[in-house]
Amino acid sequence: MRSVKSLLAAGAATLISSMAFAADMPIAAPPPMYAPPAPPADFGGWYLRGDIGMTNQRAKSIDASLPAGYQKTTEGFGFDSSPLFGLGVGYRFNNWFRADVIGQYRGKATLHGADNVIGPGFVGSNNYSGSKSEWVVMANAYVDLGTWWCITPFIGAGVGGSYNKISGFRDDGVSYSPGLNNSVAYFADNGKWNFAWAAHAGLAYKVNPGFTVELAYSYMDLGDAAPGNYRLFDNSASGPTSIKIKDITSHDIKLGVRWDLSSPPAYMPPPLVTKG
Repeated sequence: MRSVKSLLAAGAATLISSMAFAADMPIAAPPPMYAPPAPPADFGGWYLRGDIGMTNQRAKSIDASLPAGYQKTTEGFGFDSSPLFGLGVGYRFNNWFRADVIGQYRGKATLHGADNVIGPGFVGSNNYSGSKSEWVVMANAYVDLGTWWCITPFIGAGVGGSYNKISGFRDDGVSYSPGLNNSVAYFADNGKWNFAWAAHAGLAYKVNPGFTVELAYSYMDLGDAAPGNYRLFDNSASGPTSIKIKDITSHDIKLGVRWDLSSPPAYMPPPLVTKG
């Protein structure tokens, strides 16, 4: 009987001692939870671009040197619309500023117009025909104004050069001095480089992280153009001409695409890690 009581007493003492030891131990903190890193807000990277569109061109005047005492007025001078095609490469510095360099071919636009010349004992009219085309190289910078529902409005500006070429230029002239006279002059094709600048505005739609579609407007100032040497239809005269088409401008509508070559990867947060 005494041995049973001794065993019970020893067991009770052991249990009380264990409980006291456990009470003295500090409570362990739960293992830390690892939060995922935030996705980058800004990124840079290279992109390629392509554009197609239509031009709406005009010129301030078509000028030529006149003898003293003669005056000239221009009637209905202008160009028909023409297609444009462009390729370029650019770099996005962050989510609001980017820049690119483009090469653009602007197809042949038919030119038309006339002028009237009045002088001492002389009245005449010249009817012009031909076409004009351009190669444009331009550096552009853009500011993206924020994004809503994947749509980003933007504005921009560019500077560069435009090679303006006049092709198939012809002058059909009629004059009275006194007596009615007719003449036709043919001109050689001719092109020259001019300083050019542009202002841009548009909307960009991000289809996915690496592909963007743009609808844009550009105002282009392309400089001047001039035909080459002239030759009268009967070869009675030929040589350089003083005719110059001045201040060519264009209102362009373009549809463009951009391919981001280093777009950020799609963000997927890692799973929470806990220690058991």
